[in-house]
Amino acid sequence: MNETLILCGTAASLGFMHTLFGPDHYLPFVAMSRVGRWSLRKTILITVLCGFGHVLSSVALGLGGIALGVAVFRLESIEGFRGDLAGWLLVAFGLAYTLWGIKRGLRNRPHTHLHVHDDGTVHAHEHVHEQDHLHIHNPAKPADGSSTATSLTPWILFTIFLFGPCEPLIPMLMYPAAGGHWTDVLLVTTVFGAITIATMTSIVVLACAGVGALHFRYMERFSHAAAGFVILLCGAAIKFGL
Repeated sequence: MNETLILCGTAASLGFMHTLFGPDHYLPFVAMSRVGRWSLRKTILITVLCGFGHVLSSVALGLGGIALGVAVFRLESIEGFRGDLAGWLLVAFGLAYTLWGIKRGLRNRPHTHLHVHDDGTVHAHEHVHEQDHLHIHNPAKPADGSSTATSLTPWILFTIFLFGPCEPLIPMLMYPAAGGHWTDVLLVTTVFGAITIATMTSIVVLACAGVGALHFRYMERFSHAAAGFVILLCGAAIKFGL
């Protein structure tokens, strides 16, 4: 019983620290929630689903290694490869989204039109074409492609998180499995996964509340580019240890 408690306590602390010190676990969701105007419910749902994919993929790898008798260091090397792949995927997605966001922001440059009324009144009207004109004619599919780009984002994030490794989980699974303590394996997996997902979700919700209070009116048109750059930095931090 004492050993089980120690394992569960270690799994909880590692799940918390692993998530807290890995900004790639929450910053992409905060950034995309802001620019995609996701509701709080949608943000939480996407975060939780990506968290499940993140944890369960490592669990599947660990259980597969246990079944095949693969040594811990071999599994950790595979996890390292998955980490590199996840980092490159974040870099690629962040770079592509940043470039798309810059293009969209340049096309969204505000400008002013003068309107002359029948009574001689003249007033200036400032607008951006993408937001004030194009969406009126076709609200389902904006001409700048924003609807397609933002709707694909959750699926892209989920795919990236499937490749994202939970390095601390593998040795913690192998230890009780070596002694045939399958109840402990289940407990460790449950505790680690629950703490990881809960920490991800809590940070995302708190960060979204803070970011939602900030308004940068003149930079709003480059918000997509900024979100992409945040994701790019997260990928670079994983890949190059920034």
